Amino acid sequence: MLATEHVWHYWVAITLALSAILLALTLVVGYLRSVVKPRYPGPRD
Repeated sequence: MLATEHVWHYWVAITLALSAILLALTLVVGYLRSVVKPRYPGPRD
């Protein structure tokens, strides 16, 4: 019976994993823009 049911939790896992990766990437980019970039101003700053 379990083998014939539609497996949907794989899609939930993929969605959660991609969301976690996107969140981590957003946090790293936000950190770099707000903390590291002001320390090393470029020619346009």
